[in-house]
Amino acid sequence: MQQFMQMEETIRVLAIGDVIGRPGRQLVKQWVQPLREARHIDLVVANVENAAGGFGVTRDAYDEILRAGVDCMTSGNHIYDKRGFETWLDDAEHIVRPLNFPGNTPGRTSVIETLSSGFRVAVVNPIGRVFMKNYDCPFRAMDAWLEDIAGEADIILVDMHAEASSEKMAMGWFLSGRVSVVWGTHTHVPTADARLLDNRTGYITDLGMTGPYDSVIGMKREPVIEGFLDMMRRPFDVAKNDPRMGLCFFDIDAKSGRCLKIESVLGTAEVLESICNGRED
Repeated sequence: MQQFMQMEETIRVLAIGDVIGRPGRQLVKQWVQPLREARHIDLVVANVENAAGGFGVTRDAYDEILRAGVDCMTSGNHIYDKRGFETWLDDAEHIVRPLNFPGNTPGRTSVIETLSSGFRVAVVNPIGRVFMKNYDCPFRAMDAWLEDIAGEADIILVDMHAEASSEKMAMGWFLSGRVSVVWGTHTHVPTADARLLDNRTGYITDLGMTGPYDSVIGMKREPVIEGFLDMMRRPFDVAKNDPRMGLCFFDIDAKSGRCLKIESVLGTAEVLESICNGRED
């Protein structure tokens, strides 16, 4: 475990994997504030593209998650799934749409959150292309964005929303040394590869999901299994049982932007309670 210099120079970030429907929102409402207090969290980022009914996000869901203590939200390919997004998304200051979507689409491509310490944290959300749609190149989009934002942020957090682990990992190495953290979302399955790239950039391929794990990636099992058997399309509903939070804690040196420590957690109620009961001084 690496040591960091001064507590006031260390920024602690909590990143939360894809929030799935009402069960996911309930987990956020129940645990974000206790986790903030227990780990002295400076910034909470959650992926919310599945927060409303399992597909998309509404203004009500956005407001609910903000009230629960999340500071900034990322998204992905489902960001426009709910009707009415064009009436509120441009005005929502704490949520980003994928960076490499077409330039005329609603929403912000990145946000900069200024912490009480004065440090500035930028959050950006490129989306992958492998097994997905033919979006603009996320690698070139990140290059251009980093050039545009130069000098405007002390810490840069990247949510790489992609299907292929290889594409997420390639983005991690592509940005190594240029950003503080790269984490992956979209597959809803947590990976066990949290690490430091080049001893500077924190990385994990997927945070996992925040929602019901007695499911097929958050949906009730039976319709999904039946669909694989007969190839017929059915409506999917969010499951309810075995709620867990896929999350990761990052300690980042605010002056250098270097990630110092990573802790990946698949949070059952027992695990989350244990973290919250072990409050640090």
